[in-house]
Amino acid sequence: MWKWFSQYAKPEKAYQLCGTLFRWFWLPSLLLILVGTVWGLVFAPQDYQQGDSFRIIYIHVPSALLSMSAYVAMAVAALVGLVWQWRTAYMAMIAIAPVGAVMTFIALFTGAAWGKPMWGTWWIWDARLTSQLILLFLYLGVIALYSAFDDKQQGGKAAGIMALVGVVNIPIIHYSVEWWNTLHQGATITKFDKPSIAPEMLWPLLINLLGFALFVAAVSIKRMRNEIVRREIHRPWIKSLFLENEK
Repeated sequence: MWKWFSQYAKPEKAYQLCGTLFRWFWLPSLLLILVGTVWGLVFAPQDYQQGDSFRIIYIHVPSALLSMSAYVAMAVAALVGLVWQWRTAYMAMIAIAPVGAVMTFIALFTGAAWGKPMWGTWWIWDARLTSQLILLFLYLGVIALYSAFDDKQQGGKAAGIMALVGVVNIPIIHYSVEWWNTLHQGATITKFDKPSIAPEMLWPLLINLLGFALFVAAVSIKRMRNEIVRREIHRPWIKSLFLENEK
């Protein structure tokens, strides 16, 4: 198993894998997001308390969950890079970072839009909101630190350490509504024993969650492919690849 996995430490192998996975993820992600969003925004029933305002969950919840999941994936890539010195791991890390930052921004923006009618304010220094904002700064810090180094291997190490240190914020975000008295509501889709959302509202949310997950994966894979080309542009296999595409 490890032998199979370790072959992707080679940029050429990683590039080929990215091309294969992108084709599998891209179209299904768009179809799922389309189905989940239309179902949730048009056909799902109104919430008995929030009315139509609740429909923002079909964007807010997937983006919030994926903002944390993307960070964990970025940190895992950083760990692989630091322990086994894989250049492709650092490429994966920096490919994921901007995508996760965008998901975090969407989560914050839609959360603010949802909070205005529910709480009467766009922003409050709530534990969940504050820790989510810190997550955005962590993403931006990883990107900035990586970009500050001309030697991308050294930049990957520095940014990787920062990414790993920032992992401590993920459980804080997840459990903030339980550890502190916050305005933010508790878990909904993770409470399968006593769900907090009706099935006719839950299914489009789950579909959108899967669609967003595949979309984040597809965009990250595409970015990693581009990063490999930038880093390996002078390698013979890249030059031969371009020659084949020109034919």
